[in-house]
Amino acid sequence: MQPFEKPDPAHNPLLREPSPLRALGEPIALTDEEEQRIERLFTRYPTRQAVILPMLWLIQEKIGWIPEEAIALVAERCEVPPSHVHSVVSFYTMYNRAPVGRYHLQVCTNLSCQLMGAESLLDCLRRKLGIELKETTEDRLFTLDEVECLAACEMAPMIQVNEEFVGPLNGEEDVDRLLDRLRSEAKAAEAGG
Repeated sequence: MQPFEKPDPAHNPLLREPSPLRALGEPIALTDEEEQRIERLFTRYPTRQAVILPMLWLIQEKIGWIPEEAIALVAERCEVPPSHVHSVVSFYTMYNRAPVGRYHLQVCTNLSCQLMGAESLLDCLRRKLGIELKETTEDRLFTLDEVECLAACEMAPMIQVNEEFVGPLNGEEDVDRLLDRLRSEAKAAEAGG
């Protein structure tokens, strides 16, 4: 869900496509509708700089991540240096700095989750998916990351799957059920269901 606009009810972030790789090195082409959304944002905020976060979110919604070309575009439109936009993108974990799979698995490794077994959860996911942190499976279905506190300590150890919080995940059986569910959802989406 976008924190800056009402979500489109037809938008289901759990069934999104993997981040397109085609954005590498290409200019970011915005549709007329996207340009209009950006112009509306400029009327809602007191300064152009205040539009950085929602504009980055719009671009990430479009292509799944924030390449250097997007940073340059946002900097130009918001009238700030590219280094300022880069610092925003590198600070917030909600912005993907590289293409991600259909399901972005972000394991909370802050204190509550660590005490409840986050390290074991990460090890289990690494083993089951055959990838390390910041990597994506060959089928581009899963990307694995660790993040700081997701403010859901009551669910520890927990994971954010795209924008859904899942937890507590206590052991391999819970991880297997989660991965099976996500694979089934992806298959259904591909089949048009």
